[in-house]
Amino acid sequence: MAATELTAPGQGRGLLDVLANRYLLRLIVRKEVQVRYRGSVLGILWSYIKPAVQFGVFYVAMGVFLGLNKGMENYAVYLFSGIIAMNFFNEAFGNAARSIVGNGNLIKKIYLPRELFPASSLWVAFIHFVPQVIVLLVACVFTGWVPNLWELGAVLAGFLIIGIFALGLGVVFATANVFFRDAENIVDLLVMVATWASPVLYVWTMVREAAPWLVNLYFLNPLTVAVELFHYGFWHPTVTSGGTWEIPPHLFSVWTPAALVISVAFLVLGDVVFRRFEGNFAQEL
Repeated sequence: MAATELTAPGQGRGLLDVLANRYLLRLIVRKEVQVRYRGSVLGILWSYIKPAVQFGVFYVAMGVFLGLNKGMENYAVYLFSGIIAMNFFNEAFGNAARSIVGNGNLIKKIYLPRELFPASSLWVAFIHFVPQVIVLLVACVFTGWVPNLWELGAVLAGFLIIGIFALGLGVVFATANVFFRDAENIVDLLVMVATWASPVLYVWTMVREAAPWLVNLYFLNPLTVAVELFHYGFWHPTVTSGGTWEIPPHLFSVWTPAALVISVAFLVLGDVVFRRFEGNFAQEL
């Protein structure tokens, strides 16, 4: 009998195992959704309530008190399109980073591809992202949203950037969190900073005016690019003039490809780090 190649116990093929175990992925996603809303009166309605409250607070604080809605047509659409983009990232990244420790009891009992857990967090975040997009689309239609293929492609590109980047960062911090529980505090800080480090509540030109030397570094943040792509796809078709907003130079020719490359690089890094240390997860947990 020909000898078969042996693999080290507890080690898998990383993200390839996720693709090969789609049935298990669906089970984990279903379990995560059920656990989250167990005992909840409103259930999935929280996917509408939370962004609605966020939007109300930010609109009053930034739009009314600070006057950002003045001179900007349909500022509400501009603001909400950025909010749902960041909500998608924050939930996918935060839950993915906690997914291994959160499922520690299951990981210690049986072996299954461990990257299924952060991948399932991305899918759960997508489930909550869809209702928010529906609300945004309704608002866009009422404000005259008639997008072309280029603008729809911008939304798709922004969605891919956020998903890939969130999963990559989530896998890295999910690994770190097993060995250093302080990683959760870093995740909380990054989630808090992410909204303010991207043009969600303000216009990117404010960065250019306040610190011109910072603009290139600012757009090396994939989330900045993704939010601007959401603005271009959702908000831009609803206005007759940009007002205080203008399309960032080289958004499509330079910054979007760069954001995709950076996001994929983080995903590859996360996969390598995860596979390197996952054999020790059970004993550390």
